[in-house]
Amino acid sequence: MKYLSAAGLLLAAMLGTPAHAAAPVAKIQAMLAKPEQLCGRFEQSKRLAGMKKPLASSGRFCVVAGKGVLWRTLKPFANTLRLSRDEIVQLQGDRVAMRMEASREPTVRMINGVLFSLLSGDLGQLDTLFEVDGTAGDGAWKVALKARNPALARAIGAISLEGGAYVRNIHMVEDSGDRTDIVFSDIRTGPGAFLPEEAAQL
Repeated sequence: MKYLSAAGLLLAAMLGTPAHAAAPVAKIQAMLAKPEQLCGRFEQSKRLAGMKKPLASSGRFCVVAGKGVLWRTLKPFANTLRLSRDEIVQLQGDRVAMRMEASREPTVRMINGVLFSLLSGDLGQLDTLFEVDGTAGDGAWKVALKARNPALARAIGAISLEGGAYVRNIHMVEDSGDRTDIVFSDIRTGPGAFLPEEAAQL
């Protein structure tokens, strides 16, 4: 999830899906809950190649079906990303620090689609961009994603996910050797999942 921590994720074009990937994706997709609104906490650890101490951050995230994603880093520094179908907005307090519009930046729509799919567990969308190798059983599943397009592979490397009714862990290894781990917890659904300031921002 390089973009979430550094606003630097570049993605390539969507490609087709081979038939052999459909079975594990369909089985896992059936296990996933599909709430209209979902919020929770995240703990992110990014280990840069050549550095012993990882960079840690934590905060909250919210996903609203058909609307977008709110990613609020609370520690060590407050920072908010709001992702919708048409734009990515970075907020510092009430101030807009950065805005990328899909009409001007063609990759924005793809970035938002992939991040939304990762956070909401929409493996059908991920299956169009990645080769999917997954296993499922006893209420839990694991998925390894390998980008189909070489440019996408260079940008974000390999991704693995684990979960049950919701995505619980995301692990990413970039070509540079950088590693990012994100753990989700305290997941709540429905309108009551939002804090007042989050409801106002989405």
